[in-house]
Amino acid sequence: MELFADVALLSRIQFALVVIFHFCFVPLSIGLGLIMAINETRYYKTRDPKDEAATRFWVKIFTTTFAIGVATGITMEFSFGTNWADYSRFVGDIFGAPLAAEALLAFFLESVFLGIVLFGRKKVSPKFYMISSWLVWAGSCLSALWILIANSWMQTPAGAELAADGSKAVITDFFAAALNPSILPRYGHTVLALLVLGAFVAIALSAWYMHKNKHQHFAEKTMKIGTAVAIVTTGCLLISAHSSAVVVAEEQPSKLAMMEGHYETGTLPLYAVGFVDEENQETLAPFALPGFTSFLASGDFDKEYPGLNQIAEENPEIVVEDMPVNLVFQSYHLMVALFGLIVVAIILAALVAFKKGGSLGSKKWVQWILILSPLFPFIAIQSGWMTAEVGRQPYVVYPSVSGPDGVSLLTNEAISQSVSAPELIVTILLFCAVYLFLAVAWVRMISRFIKEGPVLTEAKAAQRAESGKAVAKAQPAASKGDTTDAKKGA
Repeated sequence: MELFADVALLSRIQFALVVIFHFCFVPLSIGLGLIMAINETRYYKTRDPKDEAATRFWVKIFTTTFAIGVATGITMEFSFGTNWADYSRFVGDIFGAPLAAEALLAFFLESVFLGIVLFGRKKVSPKFYMISSWLVWAGSCLSALWILIANSWMQTPAGAELAADGSKAVITDFFAAALNPSILPRYGHTVLALLVLGAFVAIALSAWYMHKNKHQHFAEKTMKIGTAVAIVTTGCLLISAHSSAVVVAEEQPSKLAMMEGHYETGTLPLYAVGFVDEENQETLAPFALPGFTSFLASGDFDKEYPGLNQIAEENPEIVVEDMPVNLVFQSYHLMVALFGLIVVAIILAALVAFKKGGSLGSKKWVQWILILSPLFPFIAIQSGWMTAEVGRQPYVVYPSVSGPDGVSLLTNEAISQSVSAPELIVTILLFCAVYLFLAVAWVRMISRFIKEGPVLTEAKAAQRAESGKAVAKAQPAASKGDTTDAKKGA
């Protein structure tokens, strides 16, 4: 079969497997890092043992997820030197700086203060511990920045030129490369999406405990925190999504054409749902709003954008028949549709969290919608990345409109020349086995933490028990004194 002999396709499948699994945990760690820091701040202010139990609970969830994310991220980086050796040679001069900065400036920051969060609660001041929890989250966001600088450069190259022998891209301006045209909207859009996911995980856990009628104090407080974070980040996400789409329209015409199933030059209609008939080069949809996508991208209903056929005429390496148009169309519109479900879930969560005296939170159907609600941002994140990465094909380094002349690389020219198809098949099977083991281990650990819930430590529980005994002993004495005083008064 051709599939098992195509080294380029197998390399892409293997890397997609690695990245998708890794990116299951990165959004959770960054999103839950904010929830952890907010809870730690609450405990710092109240010193309430219940708030301490909540923050200890989130620390366990965060660190378990963080550990899996780090392990799978290392595997991903190794792939650059094995399956994608030619790609690494081409971009090595560009990627060296941001990847080194990610390790030195972000990962070390995150790891050092995570050590304090894990082992330093009784060894540092409460204020420093609280600040450490925020620095852990800041480190994860900073790490994402450097990774996205590298990824955005692949989408919109800048600050570089093609070497004289044409073998690699050579950096000419570090700041221009780092601040390439797509980095700011992409970074904002990505991090906000991850925070939305973290907020929905908090909402789902709250709904789960409401469903089980357990840990009501934790459920009520966490529902409010998760909903507030979700409202703010989702509102900002809508703005960043528009900015990111405008950059795609300006810099990556073939990706925009695939996102909307656009084969011939003209205005772009707006579709809610549809299907791209790649053989006949037409988009089948129940309805469309003519020119609305052109308006959203440029502010002009009559703005025309090049279709895939015209783009292919100007770029011989693009073969329209081989372009995954329907896949990109469906992943993009799935992401947009899921945003609508996210808004609906936020409205339900807000009614549960902030409507006093309401009974909506006790309704089983509402609880189950909120329990399942993290699937909406999670699938939206994965489909968004599929749109971004598959949409730039057949390039791994896209020749963007404002990019330097000649700085581009086809995916088929980026793979290693020494890796064979049988080797790739074996490694794909091994990755599946190892990742299945890691996934099961993570699910079992997280399930145990959720089953235990935000429980007080033994010391705190004993302290509260002693306090209760002291109060119980004091009450009879006080009652006896009151009776004696009453007799004297009589």
